[in-house]
Amino acid sequence: MSRGRLPVSVKRGLLASVAVIVVSMAAQAHAQSPAKPSVDGLEAGQLYMEAELVIRDDKNKITTARGEAEVRYEGRTLRADELVYDETRGVVTAKGHVQIINEDGSVEYADELTLDDQMKAGVATGFAARMAPSIKMAAATAVKRSDRVNELNRAIYTPCEICAADGSPKTPTWSIKADKVVQDRDRQLVYYRNAVIRVFGAPVLYLPLFWHPDPQAVRKSGFLPPKLGISNRRGVSYEQPYLQVLSPSSDITLSPQINTKVNPFFNGRYRKRFYSGSLDARFGYTYDTDFDGKGNGFGDSTSRSYILAAGQFAIDEKWNWGFTAERTSDELLFDKYEVGDVYATRGAYLADDRRLISQVYATRQDQRSYFSAAAFSIQGLRPGDNDRAFPIVGPLIEARWEPEANIAGGRLRLLGSAVALTREQSTDVSTPGLPGLDSRRVTGEADWRATYTAPAGIRVSPFLNVRGDAYSLDDLNGVAGTSKTLSRGLLVAGADITWPFVRRFSEATVILEPIVQVAASPDAKQVVVGTSAAGAPIYLNEDSIAFEFDETNLFRANKFPGYDLYEDGLRVNAGGRASVFWDDGRRASLLVGRSFRNESNDVFSTQSGLRQTKSDWIVAADAQPIKGVSFFARTRLDSDDFTVQRAEAGANISMKRANGYFRYLRDRADANGTKVENLDLGGDLFLTEHWGVTAYGNRDLVQDAWVIRDLGITYRDDCTRVDIIYRREDTVIGRLGPTESLAIRLTLATLGGPLYAN
Repeated sequence: MSRGRLPVSVKRGLLASVAVIVVSMAAQAHAQSPAKPSVDGLEAGQLYMEAELVIRDDKNKITTARGEAEVRYEGRTLRADELVYDETRGVVTAKGHVQIINEDGSVEYADELTLDDQMKAGVATGFAARMAPSIKMAAATAVKRSDRVNELNRAIYTPCEICAADGSPKTPTWSIKADKVVQDRDRQLVYYRNAVIRVFGAPVLYLPLFWHPDPQAVRKSGFLPPKLGISNRRGVSYEQPYLQVLSPSSDITLSPQINTKVNPFFNGRYRKRFYSGSLDARFGYTYDTDFDGKGNGFGDSTSRSYILAAGQFAIDEKWNWGFTAERTSDELLFDKYEVGDVYATRGAYLADDRRLISQVYATRQDQRSYFSAAAFSIQGLRPGDNDRAFPIVGPLIEARWEPEANIAGGRLRLLGSAVALTREQSTDVSTPGLPGLDSRRVTGEADWRATYTAPAGIRVSPFLNVRGDAYSLDDLNGVAGTSKTLSRGLLVAGADITWPFVRRFSEATVILEPIVQVAASPDAKQVVVGTSAAGAPIYLNEDSIAFEFDETNLFRANKFPGYDLYEDGLRVNAGGRASVFWDDGRRASLLVGRSFRNESNDVFSTQSGLRQTKSDWIVAADAQPIKGVSFFARTRLDSDDFTVQRAEAGANISMKRANGYFRYLRDRADANGTKVENLDLGGDLFLTEHWGVTAYGNRDLVQDAWVIRDLGITYRDDCTRVDIIYRREDTVIGRLGPTESLAIRLTLATLGGPLYAN
């Protein structure tokens, strides 16, 4: 027997001293080729032990370590007041403040522990464990059958905090107590026998057998949180999703929805990841009659379904391609069955709200060039939408190339574009059934721009744009068989001139910047496709319908965002910007400007504010007066009497216990000539650390009615969030009338996503 002791101050790291013993645990490891050392520096099969006192019994091959004893083996660390290693039996016994630190960072505690010599199997008393993310487990006894399976007796599980800020014990918000808990990491499941779910310490549910995915598992087949709700559309509704993992790279979720007022509805989702991209497809189906906002059925029973699918793939480092498939059999199907996240961006092109787009596209991009080719079609879900009047777009080609070297001291960019649109029916709603306009366009363009700065600080940016278009049109003005081909050359030359003045004050920087843009173009040949009842020309406009004159295009030489319409003549865009930046992060800016032209231009619509020689006034402001609070406002004022033609304003608040927003929009006439005035606001306020209120509202001020009103109560802590929300929808959308619902959203940490009831 030999004894050795090291002073505490020098004991760590002395591998060659008498207090450190390296034991070969597997003789065959020495016979094999040397393996790569683990993160603790040990070779495969080696064990590292250290302590204040180490006693070695060579005859019985027993090593005893006392006083802050520590053993490391293959990435695991075992610590205890006393460790006894029986080399003959291959058993390690640990007593007093036992800890096992695993490779994944999880920690296991025990009063006493007996392990095999690889620290993979054993028995513990007074067991506890802490795993990511913030998971705690405790048991009277624990059996570690392998490094993959743990069995706990008289156990408790919770992801909630169990200690108050002062270190005193705290009852977790929710927990699961059971006679036996088994954690199977191979199956990625946690099983419970005779489980009792407790909320704030009170038992609320008993389950003789219960299981859920291992919180450390990435994915696992099984039931997901159900959706339970009550509404006057579908009555009592219960939807139970089930996730089936098909492979490491694919899964499918099946979600049957059972309703008391209407027939069942089946939702599904398939996901697949490939080495070069991914596929995500959602779908739904039912066989039922139509029904109104109260759940009253009418009409014949028929199949009703939808699909929302998208895929995106990389061909190589520069080329990508993708597609979306979005269609529904009923305009109001998503509203009736509460299908969410419908109008999300899934591909390269995005349709307007309450419209679906199916597309296929390919893109190539590098540092100096870009190319894309696409085709798409749109389904409208708004009241009055006529899908036969929407064009089928394809192909749509866009290209850009920029030489590396400067040309004439500036940047040169060459662009190309081509598009074909086929429309089955005319957009003229006054005379239904007319054939739709078909158009094809090819464009080539060269754009040059340079920037020069004078010693006085004046910045001059001259620019030149040359463009050529070729058009082919069929079925003009709703007359079948008519056609037209034309070409045109377009040119604009000008310069942007700015002269910023900067003044530094004690705690802020002020910038005043007058801005002037001068542009000149010869008269453009506009594309005329017919005449109105009053004899005025109707110009082709497929790509600038939603044009709004504001600060974003005030200083554009051609204010139209598309190709069909073109701004010509001599014009001056003038304005000024003032900005203040405080050292503590506060800021404010104001922009005022308008456009002037040598003659009026009837290419602009009457409500655009740009038709006359002097445009409407553009005013835009934004500010962050205090941390967490910001706002913006923009308006267009009549050029003669300063009446508000269009106004938009909003604010955002983000603080420790409160966040919210509001948006206001007023437009005397939108692209369809309809007055718009809308208020949208929402937020939440936590009155205490855990309790708060939420509110949301969307009001149509033209109809003087609330579209949606939400009011809710929220509870949250470190492992739980509960939202109880009352919603009322007033405005009729198509055939759906006013409706009310109560939503309960429950989120429990580690047990899946939100539980919705609405």
